[in-house]
Amino acid sequence: MNKYTYLSLVALLSAPLVSCSVVETKTEPTRSAATKQYNILYIMSDDHAAQAIGTYQGRLAKLNPTPNLDKLGNEGMVFDNVFVTNSICSPSRATILTGQYSQTNGVQDLKGGVAGEKQYLPIEMKKAGYETAIVGKWHLKKEPSAFDFYQVLPGQGKYFDPEFRVRGDEAWPNNIKTSIGHSSDVITDTSIKWLKNRKSDKPFFLMHQFKAPHDYFQYATRYNHYLDDVEIPEPADLYGIPDTFGSPATRGHNDELIREIGTSISKRNPRRNYGQHYKIDPNLSDKEYTYQAYQAYVKGYLRTIKGVDDNIARLIQTLKDEGLYENTIIVYTSDQGMMLGEHDYQDKRWIWDESIQMPFIVKHPEIEKSGQRSDLLINNTDFAPFILDLANKKTPSYMQGRSFKSELLGETPDNWRTASLYRYWTHRMYHDVPAHTGLRTKEFKLIFFYGDNYRDEQFTYYDKKWLAKTGKQPNKVATPAGWELYDLRSDPNELHNVYNDKRYQSVIKELKQELVAQRKRYNETDVNYPRMQKIFQDSFNN
Repeated sequence: MNKYTYLSLVALLSAPLVSCSVVETKTEPTRSAATKQYNILYIMSDDHAAQAIGTYQGRLAKLNPTPNLDKLGNEGMVFDNVFVTNSICSPSRATILTGQYSQTNGVQDLKGGVAGEKQYLPIEMKKAGYETAIVGKWHLKKEPSAFDFYQVLPGQGKYFDPEFRVRGDEAWPNNIKTSIGHSSDVITDTSIKWLKNRKSDKPFFLMHQFKAPHDYFQYATRYNHYLDDVEIPEPADLYGIPDTFGSPATRGHNDELIREIGTSISKRNPRRNYGQHYKIDPNLSDKEYTYQAYQAYVKGYLRTIKGVDDNIARLIQTLKDEGLYENTIIVYTSDQGMMLGEHDYQDKRWIWDESIQMPFIVKHPEIEKSGQRSDLLINNTDFAPFILDLANKKTPSYMQGRSFKSELLGETPDNWRTASLYRYWTHRMYHDVPAHTGLRTKEFKLIFFYGDNYRDEQFTYYDKKWLAKTGKQPNKVATPAGWELYDLRSDPNELHNVYNDKRYQSVIKELKQELVAQRKRYNETDVNYPRMQKIFQDSFNN
């Protein structure tokens, strides 16, 4: 590393990070030109990776998977550096709703929920004078009681003929309504009906949240033959990771963990891989088995996304038909990304970019120049402050994120973060991903796999299947702790761990200091988990 690069990095990581807390002040809704309150349509899908959206120009862009989202991006602003702080459904949604990191909002894993009094975003939007509604996937256990209207899936919900819990005369959780059709269509039908039948003269804040494209992918029959004759482009290391990838924390000291860590597309993980799900012939060669499983996996994923994109077009057309389009801000995002065969991994959870990057597209009536892009380093603690700012409301002091509305309107916010904090808590459950934390800057990614769970584990559904199939209990013991560093400037695919490269030792020192500082700043210090505290203390001191 040359002197200029090193000094630039030090300056980047040493830049002051101002407190994101501000004293709350109430802003009454007005119709003046300076503080006009627009309607806000927040659209969120589930596990929609940025590389599966055309405007992000990933390897799947040539397939034109999302023409309607691409059009939205061309008319607004596309944000290129938006990252989740905990890449799994319930924790990400809790952070979006509260503006807080997982340890503060109390939802570290899929067992957590957010009670009505902590559903801060709709609470604050109602204070700002908005009518609030949520339709679709909720996945936070408790009743979404802070919304004026809700129609939400119970838990994960079903793709076909889904049931919903609906605000009305019946009390939660017995307020069940049945439906017929694919969930993406039914959720959109519900939002369209709500938009058309609204009686209030208040501006609206609608959270329209698809279940799709969460696995296992199920799509409307009209997409059965979409991409039939297309060969899906493959990631660089689908057929085998290089020796430079990972560490003893993810490979084992002698590669003994390679067949255990991370559920796979290929035969690599015998407990759970996508070849099994698609009933690929196990007698095929490893390469052919992987090829067929991957093609089926990504085609199923993109067919499910096609239903999302087409339904977004229906929503936007409804806004136009109802005379609402010119007075509505539209936001599109996903609760996290998705591994699509990179490093032979499936699902999310990992800190790899394909898992943590959140697409984020905003169409705002006041954007003077359409088709702009931003590389501001944002994470999902910022979503609630941003949406409140769109409604001309200050960020409450209890939120840990910051608004980036000024970036949208052409002015970069002062003293912005230079690194985003990440943590995945659920050690080796569901998809055999070891617990880890880390930082993502624009240039580097530092990862600490601490290899243990913060609380006692219980067998999951897939563990029980494995036990019944083999008679062996899955290995739930701690895995080795280990550090990894990736230089995103020269290695955007994150294939070469350079943690032990002496040229990066000053970078590592700066990043570790920043990681410690952010853990303290954002209440991520494990005060209630002494075993975790000891692991971190021992590892950071070495």
